[in-house]
Amino acid sequence: MNSHPEAILTAGLRLLRELLEISSPSGQEEKAVHHLVAWLQQHGFTAYRDAVGNAIGILQPADHIQNPRELLLLGHIDTVPGFPPVTERAGRLYGRGAVDAKGPLAAFATAAALAGPQRGWRIVVAGAVEEEAVTSRGARHLITCHQPHLVVIGEPTGWQRVALGYKGRLAASVRCSRPLSHSAGPVATAAEQACTFWQRVQNLVAELNTGRDALWQQVQASLRSFASSNDGLKETAELQLTFRLPADIAPETFEQLVASLDGEMEFRFWGAEYAYLAPKNTPLVRAFLAAIRGHGGTPGFVLKTGTSDMNVVGPAWQCPILAYGPGDSSLDHTPEEHVEIAEWLRGVAVLTDVIQQLTSTQALQPSFGDNGCARPVGELVLTPVQP
Repeated sequence: MNSHPEAILTAGLRLLRELLEISSPSGQEEKAVHHLVAWLQQHGFTAYRDAVGNAIGILQPADHIQNPRELLLLGHIDTVPGFPPVTERAGRLYGRGAVDAKGPLAAFATAAALAGPQRGWRIVVAGAVEEEAVTSRGARHLITCHQPHLVVIGEPTGWQRVALGYKGRLAASVRCSRPLSHSAGPVATAAEQACTFWQRVQNLVAELNTGRDALWQQVQASLRSFASSNDGLKETAELQLTFRLPADIAPETFEQLVASLDGEMEFRFWGAEYAYLAPKNTPLVRAFLAAIRGHGGTPGFVLKTGTSDMNVVGPAWQCPILAYGPGDSSLDHTPEEHVEIAEWLRGVAVLTDVIQQLTSTQALQPSFGDNGCARPVGELVLTPVQP
């Protein structure tokens, strides 16, 4: 443990506020990345901005061994658009990213600085770019240059819970074009055809969800926007749709089902991600359970109905992985996004303990195989949450 914990906690909380004060929507993260890199350098990390713009901070002892184990704390520094004022009221810190996910990222940096370098380990804090975009550019680049032994994804779960799974995703643009007709005529307009198509989508989803009681097992369809226009000769209507998919429905399968609903529509699909469910019985999970209990909490497990960088890196790295971070995910992307400062501090304390537990010589037992995922898992109650 670092010998100046109070100073680091104060600096970490200041880092969070400063990151909130820097607008960093997907694709415009550079200023925030430079700020985080500078903070990491000031607190003992070897830190830099990598080839795609991620903020990377590395902690390891000066006398480090060859081929150390790697613990990767993977947060994201981008946010959705919108920049509500950064304020502090009644013990709450408000601002875009306070929950999703500058709050968890700042907690990662602070906890790693508190724990300090650990012999035999490389501790990496990564602030990835473009997580909120369908590109996930930052995470996809990290796959090419890291092969960690343990991964924590920085997403809001609440300080007493960890997330073990995220649903899959598919986005679609559906366009209907037809010759302009008289409003008194019998021919359906492009807008009417688009509305009919949306009803067909809802019927398809209802059919697929028959017998699927758990939200995490269901298909979720969202109409994100509707636009119509005409140029005096042709009228057009366009729908923007997003689908959240369970583990047993692949994006390409669902794409075919949607496209088969209407042979006259024009379709464009993108942003496909497969659902991912992490193993439960791993050293990583056990370390979080112990740390949460150690700070007076009651651990819980959740499955998220949204997506995260876990969907990208989990299948590639095949190592113990989970998501954790202080904050209420129901506030994601809302004008009232905020984190309770007391909860954020508890999250930092849990993360610090986890880092110290995992990097002890007894942390990884050989019975779990090379990736810690070999042993079968028991049943745990998992609660689906939004988003």
